[in-house]
Amino acid sequence: MGDDSEWVKLPVDQKCEHKLWKARLSGYEEALKIFQKIKDEKSPEWSKYLGLIKKFVTDSNAVVQLKGLEAALVYVENAHVAGKTTGEVVSGIVSKVFNQPKARAKELGIEICLMYIEIEKGEAVQEELLKGLDSKNPKITVACIETLRKALSEFGSKIILLKPIIKVLPKLFESREKAIRDEAKLIAVEIYRWIRDALKAPLQNINSVQLKELEEEWCKLPPGAPKPTRFLRSQQELEAKLEQQQSAGGDAEGGGDDGDEVPQIDAYELLEAVEILSKLPKDFYDKIEAKKWQERKEALEAVEILVKNPKLEAGDYSDLVKALKKVVGKDTNVMLVALAAKCLTGLAVGLRKKFGQYAGHVVPTILEKFKEKKPQVVQALQEAIDAIFLTTTLQSISEDILAVMDNKNPTIKQQTSLFIARSFRHCTSSTLPKSLLKPFCAALLKHINDSAPEVRDAAFEALGTALKVVGEKAVNPFLADVDKLKLDRIKECSEKVELVYGKKAGATADKRESKALPGKTVASGAAGDKDVKDAAAPKSGPVKKASVTKASGPPKKGKPATSGATGGAGSKNKKGPDVKEIVEPELSVEVCEEKASVVLPPTCLQLLDSGNWKERLACMEEFQKAVELMDRTEMPCQALVRMLAKKPGWKETNFQVMQMKLHIVALVAQKGNFSKTSAQVVLDGLVDKIGDVKCGNNAKEALTAIAEACLLPWTAEQVMSMAFSQKNPKNQSETLNWLSNAIKEFGFSGLNVKAFISNVKTALAATNPAVRTSAITLLGVMYLYVGPSLRMFFEDEKTALLSQIDAEFEKMQGQTPPAPTRGTTKNTGGGTDEGEDGDEPDEGGSDVVDLLPRVEISDKITLELVSKIGDKNWKIRKEGLDEVSSIINEAKFIQPNIGELPAALKGRLNDSNKILVQQTLNILQQLAVAMGPNVKQHVKNLGIPIITVLGDSKNNVRAAALATVNAWAEQTGMKEWLEGEDLSEELKKENPFLRQELLGWLAEKLPALRSTPTDLILCVPHLYSCLEDRNGDVRKKAQDALPFFMMHLGYEKMAKATGKLKPTSKDQVLAMLEKAKVNMPAKPAAPAKTSSKPAGGAGPAKFQPVSAPVEDSMSSPAESKPDPKKARGGGVSSKAKGVQGKKMPSKASLKEEDDRSGPIFIVVPNGKEQRMKDEKALKVLKWNFTTPRDEYIEQLKMQMSSCVARWLQDEMFHSDFQHHNKALAVMVDHLESEKEGVISCLDLILKWLTLRFFDTNTSVLMKALEYLKSLFTLLSDEEYHLTENEASSFIPYLVLKVGEPKDVIRKDVRAILNRMCLVYPASKMFPFIMEGTKSKNSKQRAECLEELGCLVESYGMNVCQPTPGKALKEMAIHIGDRDNTVRNAALNTIVTVYNVHGDQVFKLIGNLSEKDMSMLEERIKRSAKRPAAAPIKQVEERPQRTQNLNSNANMLRKGPAEDMSSRLNQARSLSGHSEAAHTVPREFQLDLDEIENDNGTVRCEMPALVQHKLDDIFEPVLIPEPKIRAVSPHFDDMHSNTASTINFIISQVASGDINTSVQALTQLFQMENLAREASTGVLKDLMHGLITLMLDSRIEDLEEGQQVFRSVNLLVVKVLEKSDQTNILSALLVLLQDSLLATAGSPKFSELVMKCLWRMVRLLPDTINSINLDRILLDIHIFMKVFPKEKLKQCKSEFPIRTLKTLLHTLCKLKGPKILDHLTMIDNKNESELEAHLCRMMKHSLDQMGSKSDKETEKGASRMDEKSSKAKVSDFLAEIFKKIGSKENTKEGLAELYEYKKKYSDADIEPFLKNSSQFFQSYVERGLRVIEMEREGKGRITSSTGISPQMEVSCVPTPTSTVSSVGNTNGEEVGPSVYLERLKILRQRCGLENTKQDDRPSLTLLSKPSVPTVVSSTDMLHSKLSQIRESREQHQHLDLDSNQMHSATTSSSSSSSSTAANIDDLKKRLERIKSSRK
Repeated sequence: MGDDSEWVKLPVDQKCEHKLWKARLSGYEEALKIFQKIKDEKSPEWSKYLGLIKKFVTDSNAVVQLKGLEAALVYVENAHVAGKTTGEVVSGIVSKVFNQPKARAKELGIEICLMYIEIEKGEAVQEELLKGLDSKNPKITVACIETLRKALSEFGSKIILLKPIIKVLPKLFESREKAIRDEAKLIAVEIYRWIRDALKAPLQNINSVQLKELEEEWCKLPPGAPKPTRFLRSQQELEAKLEQQQSAGGDAEGGGDDGDEVPQIDAYELLEAVEILSKLPKDFYDKIEAKKWQERKEALEAVEILVKNPKLEAGDYSDLVKALKKVVGKDTNVMLVALAAKCLTGLAVGLRKKFGQYAGHVVPTILEKFKEKKPQVVQALQEAIDAIFLTTTLQSISEDILAVMDNKNPTIKQQTSLFIARSFRHCTSSTLPKSLLKPFCAALLKHINDSAPEVRDAAFEALGTALKVVGEKAVNPFLADVDKLKLDRIKECSEKVELVYGKKAGATADKRESKALPGKTVASGAAGDKDVKDAAAPKSGPVKKASVTKASGPPKKGKPATSGATGGAGSKNKKGPDVKEIVEPELSVEVCEEKASVVLPPTCLQLLDSGNWKERLACMEEFQKAVELMDRTEMPCQALVRMLAKKPGWKETNFQVMQMKLHIVALVAQKGNFSKTSAQVVLDGLVDKIGDVKCGNNAKEALTAIAEACLLPWTAEQVMSMAFSQKNPKNQSETLNWLSNAIKEFGFSGLNVKAFISNVKTALAATNPAVRTSAITLLGVMYLYVGPSLRMFFEDEKTALLSQIDAEFEKMQGQTPPAPTRGTTKNTGGGTDEGEDGDEPDEGGSDVVDLLPRVEISDKITLELVSKIGDKNWKIRKEGLDEVSSIINEAKFIQPNIGELPAALKGRLNDSNKILVQQTLNILQQLAVAMGPNVKQHVKNLGIPIITVLGDSKNNVRAAALATVNAWAEQTGMKEWLEGEDLSEELKKENPFLRQELLGWLAEKLPALRSTPTDLILCVPHLYSCLEDRNGDVRKKAQDALPFFMMHLGYEKMAKATGKLKPTSKDQVLAMLEKAKVNMPAKPAAPAKTSSKPAGGAGPAKFQPVSAPVEDSMSSPAESKPDPKKARGGGVSSKAKGVQGKKMPSKASLKEEDDRSGPIFIVVPNGKEQRMKDEKALKVLKWNFTTPRDEYIEQLKMQMSSCVARWLQDEMFHSDFQHHNKALAVMVDHLESEKEGVISCLDLILKWLTLRFFDTNTSVLMKALEYLKSLFTLLSDEEYHLTENEASSFIPYLVLKVGEPKDVIRKDVRAILNRMCLVYPASKMFPFIMEGTKSKNSKQRAECLEELGCLVESYGMNVCQPTPGKALKEMAIHIGDRDNTVRNAALNTIVTVYNVHGDQVFKLIGNLSEKDMSMLEERIKRSAKRPAAAPIKQVEERPQRTQNLNSNANMLRKGPAEDMSSRLNQARSLSGHSEAAHTVPREFQLDLDEIENDNGTVRCEMPALVQHKLDDIFEPVLIPEPKIRAVSPHFDDMHSNTASTINFIISQVASGDINTSVQALTQLFQMENLAREASTGVLKDLMHGLITLMLDSRIEDLEEGQQVFRSVNLLVVKVLEKSDQTNILSALLVLLQDSLLATAGSPKFSELVMKCLWRMVRLLPDTINSINLDRILLDIHIFMKVFPKEKLKQCKSEFPIRTLKTLLHTLCKLKGPKILDHLTMIDNKNESELEAHLCRMMKHSLDQMGSKSDKETEKGASRMDEKSSKAKVSDFLAEIFKKIGSKENTKEGLAELYEYKKKYSDADIEPFLKNSSQFFQSYVERGLRVIEMEREGKGRITSSTGISPQMEVSCVPTPTSTVSSVGNTNGEEVGPSVYLERLKILRQRCGLENTKQDDRPSLTLLSKPSVPTVVSSTDMLHSKLSQIRESREQHQHLDLDSNQMHSATTSSSSSSSSTAANIDDLKKRLERIKSSRK
């Protein structure tokens, strides 16, 4: 027994699984208690029991099972994770609980199932319960039905899907078990409660007794709509609300809410579709053509039986419909006509929307057949046409109906009107827009005056129905001319009408209609939307994008009593809600006088016709005052304008009076209620005065005011006809000008373009050029609104005129029509009715299309032509197609009726000859353009087959098909295409080409639509299958399209649609939906209603009008897909409120701009550190995912909120990728200016960029990579070191992108990886990249392997982590990869390693297959590199790579700079560690991570340094042995292994302690031979590091700060002295160049580099022979190329130029003329001024020497000059002429040329002059003459003072000239200043001024003076001393001793002076300065 009770001690979860039932019972009881105690639904405790719940419910012991069920119920109710158990638990309940005899068990089982439904798992529960219905155990079946019934009763039909239940009901009714049948009956009654009669059709075939019983039960049910009594968790709030309503007695309200649930389930949806085409009698098509009517009847009866099936499967019914249509139209036996009509009815009812494509063919035939008088035929035809109407839209069959309305047969007219009335009953105000209502009303108005009473009655009924549907406001404008009696009759009919959709009526709808109704909700809704949108389509004529938008009411065409609608905000009505505009009767003159006398002063009326103009003028002034003070309501406008028109009226001769008169007209029109009657009085006079020079402007002002009062369309028409009925050309041209302006001000709405075009044509033919010009200008303005279709009306004009018109159109191209500024404000009176008039923007659309004369081509489409197109011979087929093409071309614009052509062309779309398919596609494109928007009638029968062609295997055919589909969609809009199942059927086909093309097309079109038909949901299941398609392109296109589907359908619907997928697929698709949800764009904004022009402009072929709801053509095919989004984002509705609306956004945008001015990244102290801590402590999610989930994005958003500007964050996390591009652009702009901010937010920035890697948009990716390149360059410049956290959350995702298919992206990623090595150790990068080689993407594997090779090549073997052996083994695996590029990459990488590491590689790789090994050996043989050369190469290569990537890598912040760690790595690889060699003693082991990661703050504890003898280590360093040798583990063997010694020293160099580091470096540089090995790159980096260290302010804070400075100073001196002098000089020059180039660099840095250079200059005399002068001069050449003299002069400091000149001067002095032989390494010497500079210096110094020496030296110098001159003549002269040509140096150049000619009298300068202009030549000659005269004059003066007469102008300005003497240490050379001083003395003696001396080039004596006199003045020394003082103050903190230089300066001056007595005084002053410094 003891064993039995052991379970008591077990934990609860183990008890629950125990084999003893008692233990389990106890476990379940305890679990129940625990579950009831846990308050938090997300508690981790729940997860413990996740796998046990199924055991709870399926326990084998009945007693225990009961307790388990209770516990399970509490678990499901409270646990957050319970949903995961649904499938297994419900399945367990069905199989193990529902079969239990205990009622309690069953109850609990049902309760658990319902609880699962409550926690949103209804679908899974229902699935398991339906499976249970198939159980052989009737108990289980009954329990499952009962559970379903309870679920339906409690949750309602929205949660429980009825279709699958109804499907199995008939089967349940047939069960042998009575219990099942009874339960089935109960659930049938419950279902009927929810869907009512929709259930009858599916159950019509069950046992009649059962059906009768059911119907009896159904009758007992209460009539009200049921309501759910239990709600899902997400609907709990609704439940609470409902309870409140019930408690408040608000039951009625609730009932109202749910009233619309009744038609939710459509019986049609519950039915199975039946396929009937294959069941047609085989001889059907023969029989239907038979001569005997009985045979035809048999055929029809067979069809009638088949179409009785309530739901038919989609298929190609075109032949069947054609046959039935023929019977209806042509059969003489009326019985058969009725029978065929019934068949058509059955087809339409069974196919529903799918029948829509045939509706256009059948409707005209049925309507014409209404001529039959037999009631049974008429009834059959009525039923047929009503059923057909429900499958299509009123819009698409409107033309057919209107065509029949003019028929002479009264029965046809009557039946058509009745059909219209019935059709209207199915419409709503939104689905019956004015554009559609207008033509119907016009036709019906004719019928109400018909002679036949039945026609009149039918017309009244139709108009009454329209009135009821859309309201009086919309219909009244069309009934303006109807007399009152008839109007009352229409209203009477309207009251009798009961609509299908309103007033809960439907009583008059017959049974068939009500049965079809539930499905029709979709149809007519869609139809309505389509009507709205498609009405916009006609705007374009043939070229859709140039569409004219008229956001307004119907075009007026001169009817005085129609409502205007420029503003599009309802009817144009000045005041009150009355619909009609102001209509005034015409008043007699007497009445007018009477009315005027009431409001005008009596004198005013008397003087109107005075003979004195002054009295008339005074009268007008009074008149004006009176008008200004009048109230709008009291102003008798007609009376006032009639008074003005009274004699002399418009014949007034005095212009002042006339101007006043015209101004008053404008005032009256503006201030009063001005009617068209009043306008008629004045317009004639105004037009007569419009051309008047003085009064024209006033006349235009008055016209504009009238246009505003009476609407522009009417005013313009009147004015144009008046202007062109008179002959005054001035008036005509000014009228046209006024109209051009008016259109811009008022917009284009409602204008009668036809009338204008005829007037414009008259104007173009005018003889007066002004009229023609004005007409062309008007055309240009019209073009803005109408687009290219306008040109077609003028194609027959003369060529010259046409070219002028084209030029005008060209000017307008791309311009946006201006926003209307007038005509909008007054129209807002009717704004309250906007809801009703929402469709008005479409009205004007048809106007432009109406202009195009359309040709009827149906008579040309003969049977012969159709048979040709279908001929067996392809050549004949081609002929037929050619004919069709030419017919369409000739007609240009055609009517929609094209006979049998659609069927013929459809056949050719699947022609075996692809050329004919392409030709057919071209014809269909032509057809779309020619037919215009009417082509929408053919979308179903011709458009969908074009989509099928998208699946063609040939690329060019697919491209043609896509172009055709786009051409069609432009004309039709997208509604037509998306309605019905056609598109989803296409998507269903498993053709990868078709799928990818179709999805691509939808992804392009859907974003621009504001709404879509609900049928779009039908495409979703196929979209999901595309997401998992085998073809990658299909998957990608499906992913691209996903957000746009979601945009229209919503996330919930899309997620719900995943219910039918397999569980694995479902999870994947849901993950994609989550991702798409984030990227889901917003829907396009609604159209701007009150603006009369499109916000986006409707310019030629580029702009889609905003007011046109069809927004799918927003961007032309050439434009990129994002454009529609741009248009959407750009404030589409900004003009929605006219002018005010326009101003507001600008304010908002200003405010927004203000907000954006601050920094984008906010530095939060320790923010980054805190984030890292949070991540380590798992407070936040670790950044690690395969695809980013919502929670990661939300987390990042939250973290960014505190440190990223709000507006930028909005851009960064916007759903539209274009905002990401904007964000990146902003980040790039702020990168330099906000370095600190960027670094403080770096982790977040990198995380955000990883999200961008998962975007599919290439432009974002490219931008992101560009930003990353700049970012890492900045980070390396800033010496930033990437943290582990930043690296691990970024690098893996960057590595993913290495596998991108686009080369340019891969290249960028590789570049970024390279740059990253500068901010993150290569050895740590290695594992990340190694991980990338395991990818499934072969490109990624190959690129990663290549990158690994580069890392090993650049950084040595030690980057291989964890060990070289493991890494190489991993790499070697890929030699056997199945992808060729991966194999090659692996081989190349291992060859690279071999080149670094030698034969040891084979040991490290381990065993390879023979095949792989042979490939590797072969590749190694082929590779040219030998391992022997490797170590040296490696040492050379690494610095080079570092240098290229970042020449300023500083050692400070990275601890030892990256190049230090790399040098360490090289040293390691040199010493050739094998894996075994890692067991070296402690003091020699290196902690790689510590060294490489050291960021200056880590302090490594190092042992005390041992001073080693390093004397005998030179040989091995100079010639490293290629063999791989293990390091001896013994310290004593150190001297025998030099590499290890160096390793040890380097390990000290790499120490985190600065002193240790500096000492080790000093030790290295004490050994000259070793120090000389340092390359330029290494020295440059070392000097960079040391100088930066000296400048670092933090060292001063250290205790031993001064000591560090001294040590570093000493080390710098050692490096300068001991290094290879060429290398160090070169390094310093490069460093100086870099520091000057770096804008962010410290000026102190440059100064210290220059100090080092000066030190080197002092060492030059001793070291000159060991220096490679060629290399140094190359470096100076490069420096001078980068920094020409002009650029150097712009530097803040003059030291760079002085330093360079000093260096050159010293080199010249030391090497003499030979210096010019060392320019061999310079390829193009003309790139810098180096050579010219050296030559000048040589000449200068030679002349100086000449002045001291005898004639022999003089000869030598001249020989030297001669030699150099011969070689350099052309260069010299080119330089001189360049100077002469420049503005600043022209005098200097002329002086040099003069000297040159004097020296080389035989020199030929002719070649340089002959190419120049005559003016330049004479200028040069004149200049030379002037210099000659000056020199001769001065020569005389100077010779008298004993100074040499020969002089030369030097180009060196004064301040610089002192420099050249600064460098003179031996007193051999005297600077130009000396000569300047002489000139000063001479000028003083001659009484001349010396003040402006500095502005001129100084004069230098160049030739041989007889005495070597050197005059030095006090001025010169003063200036020198001041310079010395400045430089002292600037560089006081430096220990580099520059005293020698300064003293040299002084000594050079003093030693060369023999005459100046006050120099001693200066010396004393200098000494004082020195002592003060000390």
